[in-house]
Amino acid sequence: MDITKDIQPMTLFRNHSAAFMQHLKETGRPLVLTVNGKAAAVVQDAEAYQRLLDLAAEASEEEGVRQGREDVASGRTRAARDVFDELRAEYGIPR
Repeated sequence: MDITKDIQPMTLFRNHSAAFMQHLKETGRPLVLTVNGKAAAVVQDAEAYQRLLDLAAEASEEEGVRQGREDVASGRTRAARDVFDELRAEYGIPR
C-alpha cells in the first residue's frame, strides 16, 4: 500500500471516480477512503476482491484441516462405527 496514493478523501474519490477506478485496475491495490480524516471505506476492483474471497476460502479449509488434526492428536475423536451405533440405538434405526 502506498499511503500517498491509496488513502484518499471520499469527496476526492466522488469527484474523480473514473480516474480512481483506472488506478485500481492498474495497481490492483485497494483504496482507503476517508471521511473527516478517518478511514470510512475500502474500494477495490472486482478481480482483487475475488482473489481475496478465494484466499479466505482456502484459509478456512486449511484451518478446518488443522483443527481436525489437532482433534485427532488430542484424542477428541470417536470411531464412525461407534457414533452410528449410538445414533441407531437412540433413534431406533435398524441395522
